Amino acid sequence: MRQLYPEIDCYRNHVLPVGDGHQVYVEECGNLDGIPVVFLHGGPGSGCNENHRRYFHPDRYRIVLFDQRGCNRSRPQGETSHNTTQDLINDLELIRQHLAINKWLVFGGSWGATLGLLYTEAFPDQVLGMILRGCFLARQQDLDWFSRDGASRIFPDHWQEFIATIPVAERSDLIAAVHSRVFGNDEDEKLKAARAWSRWSSRVVTYTLPDGDSSVEEDIPRILHEVAVEMHYAMHRYFIEENRILDEIDSLPDVPITIIHGRRDMTCTLQASWALHQAIPRSELHIIPDAGHLAGEPAMIDALIDATDNMHHRLTS
Repeated sequence: MRQLYPEIDCYRNHVLPVGDGHQVYVEECGNLDGIPVVFLHGGPGSGCNENHRRYFHPDRYRIVLFDQRGCNRSRPQGETSHNTTQDLINDLELIRQHLAINKWLVFGGSWGATLGLLYTEAFPDQVLGMILRGCFLARQQDLDWFSRDGASRIFPDHWQEFIATIPVAERSDLIAAVHSRVFGNDEDEKLKAARAWSRWSSRVVTYTLPDGDSSVEEDIPRILHEVAVEMHYAMHRYFIEENRILDEIDSLPDVPITIIHGRRDMTCTLQASWALHQAIPRSELHIIPDAGHLAGEPAMIDALIDATDNMHHRLTS
């Protein structure tokens, strides 16, 4: 089974002003003369880390990672003003231009796959290919699976613990209930709601790991920032029209597209990647039987390393 490539340092980083008071953190790793690839992290609200550099052969790829608006090392952290999906698409294109990259490979998982698809539909001439993991299509049904009726049936105990923090009268729209508290003025309610949502999300996404989420240390400032950005996007239905990705699928360029999804994924269900694959007949779909949602699971690492190696061969042959 394939392992992550060895740890590498970035050879250059940038703090790029993108407008509206936002500064986006960008780093470059690998080979300056390699195939450019941009790594799109999930969330919305999380960020990149050192392991994200390691899905790509460092001698073959010019690896670009960036933290989306309001996320991780980008500033202001947790900021939701002037923070929409279209802003992130524009930021991506600004980064590409700033780095003088002609075309690049788009690599994204979960929300990163959403953003990658929307960017590629908007800028098809700038994309060499796509590798998408655990796809989230940002449809109402995808949001409902995680926040209304779906995963709650698989994890009823964890779900009950989550909704116990919300009054019964508000449980018909849990996104609105959590959003109102996270952006409210009651600091105790803000923290309680953010922790409850973070705990629910963590339990579902890590259930395939031997220790579940028991190894996750609670970082209160990080939780507050991440949940604020996530609720901001969910509350506004990701700032896109319903089913927009599939409705505009013909905008995608004729480039290699690899889709990878864990059959045990309970955060973003396989149905989304299946629907995407059906809409893009030329795409490759790899269903990983013993993998869940996380990119760092052994079976998923194996599949993703194979995908980046194979994509390099396809783009250079």
